[in-house]
Amino acid sequence: MKLSKNAETVLERRYLTKDKHGKLVESIDGMFRRVAGTIAGAEHNFMKGANAEELEEAFYDLMTSLKFMPNSPTLMNAGKPLGQLAACFVLPVADSMEGIFDSVKHAALIHKSGGGTGFSFSRLRPSGAAVQSTGGIASGPVSFMRVFNAATEAVKQGGTRRGANMGILRVDHPDIREFIQCKKDNRDLTNFNISVGITEAFMKAVEKGREYALVDPSTEKVTGREKAREVFDLIVDMAWKNGEPGIVFLDRLNRDNAVPGEGEIESTNPCGEQPLLPYESCNLGSINLDAVTVKKGTGYEVDYEELGRVVALATRFLDNVIEVNKYPLPEIEEMTRKTRKIGLGVMGFADMLFKLGIPYNSEEAIAEAEKVMGFIKRRSREASAELAKERGPFPLFPESTLADGEPVRNATTTTIAPTGTISIICGASSGIEPLFAVSFVRNVMDDDKLPEVHPYFRQVLGERGIESDELMLRIAEEGSLKHIDEIPEDIRRVFVTAHDITPDFHIRMQAAFQKHTDNAVSKTVNFPKSAAREDVREVYLKAFRLGCKGVTIYRDGSREAQVLSTGAAEAKPQTEEEGEKPAVIQPRPRPEVTKGITEKVRIGCGNLYITVNYDDQGICEVFTNLGRGGGCPSQSEATSRLVSMALRSGMDVHTLIEQLRGIRCHATLRQNGLKVLSCPDAIGRVLEKVMRQMPDVVEVAPEEGNPVNVRKSVYCPDCGSLLEHEGGCVVCRGCGYSKCG
Repeated sequence: MKLSKNAETVLERRYLTKDKHGKLVESIDGMFRRVAGTIAGAEHNFMKGANAEELEEAFYDLMTSLKFMPNSPTLMNAGKPLGQLAACFVLPVADSMEGIFDSVKHAALIHKSGGGTGFSFSRLRPSGAAVQSTGGIASGPVSFMRVFNAATEAVKQGGTRRGANMGILRVDHPDIREFIQCKKDNRDLTNFNISVGITEAFMKAVEKGREYALVDPSTEKVTGREKAREVFDLIVDMAWKNGEPGIVFLDRLNRDNAVPGEGEIESTNPCGEQPLLPYESCNLGSINLDAVTVKKGTGYEVDYEELGRVVALATRFLDNVIEVNKYPLPEIEEMTRKTRKIGLGVMGFADMLFKLGIPYNSEEAIAEAEKVMGFIKRRSREASAELAKERGPFPLFPESTLADGEPVRNATTTTIAPTGTISIICGASSGIEPLFAVSFVRNVMDDDKLPEVHPYFRQVLGERGIESDELMLRIAEEGSLKHIDEIPEDIRRVFVTAHDITPDFHIRMQAAFQKHTDNAVSKTVNFPKSAAREDVREVYLKAFRLGCKGVTIYRDGSREAQVLSTGAAEAKPQTEEEGEKPAVIQPRPRPEVTKGITEKVRIGCGNLYITVNYDDQGICEVFTNLGRGGGCPSQSEATSRLVSMALRSGMDVHTLIEQLRGIRCHATLRQNGLKVLSCPDAIGRVLEKVMRQMPDVVEVAPEEGNPVNVRKSVYCPDCGSLLEHEGGCVVCRGCGYSKCG
């Protein structure tokens, strides 16, 4: 296995079996043997005396060659007592107290086992509606989403992976405005991704500037009307502000519903790529396109013969998972076995393009996407048909929309999922996303900066004789090759990263893959911070026109920090037309959980102990404590309190450091050889030290026109590395942390 050190760390921290004391009792090779043997064991379910050992070797080779990797629950749980191997579930939420809390309980069991859950809250009666059984008033879908959120928060602490949810509400629900704005405060519903369920009728009303009806789901009566463009613009406005809600096109999900007789598809899994019926689950896996891109003469090409072999074997692997899976609920087992949906996707697409010499933001890349995914869909269908000859088609095949064609084993075979953690294991770019950065800095010790560089990029520069650590550090600081003149233009043209690519090409790439994907495509459309609301609006409309099943956007910096400008610009409304009032800045509440460092600093009064803490939104507080030497603890405490409030109000850390550094105290100046000048100077120095360990501050020009320092991404709460927004989720490529599980 050609595993990177980073991949080994992720496997040890998150996948390998540990004893009750947290000590590793499994090797990396042992994990792959455990998974391969368990999944191959399903062959005995279909044929007595089956030669499962030969297939076990094939599955083992498939994973250890890093050409295919199943979803995380399969790696974690196969062959263990828990045995829950699926990543995606959708649960129904009925319009009754019993039904709601049954779903809360079922979600808790799924989260405990490492799965993510999707819900449609569209069946719940709106807030203010009468509850006949009690004579009371309904509190509405959003209030119950908070119940689900709290339950997830409690369960995720002891689960295998962090719990994650998708919450969907139909656009014609009377509470749609409240739902659209329910994550206006980023501290609310932190365990949910949210998407508005859009209908074709609504989109036509948007295009024609018409009103549309709001319908109470409990009575099926029209309760009001809304202007479609106003609601659509509210969705756009909230997405521009903090990336949510996304949108899913419900009619398109149901157009591809293979078994409409079983009901409507109302929701997806947490990242949106897997539409499912209530109680369905789906196990996913991804092919590493980089691993099947081979050297040919002076260039590279995709080895389609090998890719076909990998697709066939991976399809069999995922169908076997359905057999050996231990389902968290009997209803889920029954529904999953009826349709036998699997989701084979890809990772390493950006790596593949690099080797082919194709820029991600080109017509050639769009064509390559359609070619490779079209091949995978066709071959996975053929493999499913072969399995149907051996094992029979999925039980609901005769009544499915596929019944007129060749029998297949699986109602769906392809899904494009985010592959955050498994792509780290494979050393590949995530899903179909462009690369986040070709070079970034990993801090090792106080002032040591270790550039992490894309291996093929380093190889290309080495072949040209221009590779050096100094250049890699500069590239990491720039975040793009666009303005690095030392790098030849032909290299800059190919090695584009997420923020070099226009939103138009992001959404066109998603649409290209969607054409050849049974289920849906998880992808983030990245916008620069300077993007206008109209830019977001246009992408949402383009997603509809190009046939996407949903879309998630992220505008750089929109979730992580409030930009504070200085001077008169602060007091002005954003625009006269919007009529926004000057914001009264309030510090965010202190987080319940923080990480940080404590440093002992010698000052003129003795020893000062300084603690600097941070959470996933950045540095948030400072504490000071003077040793027995005395001094002026009240002043140092006052300084630390004010600094903490300024930090939680979004003030630029560099500005605070600049104000604190250099302040002098007579008690300290009288002591020879001391490196600090005062308590405030010491606080500034420790803040600066922590900031050096988190190098994600860039200078930008915000809309008000004043350049200020803002954070371009948040830190990983586990290891402090940069987080990446990709595939509708947030992922740390340093340690494998993922917001979505």
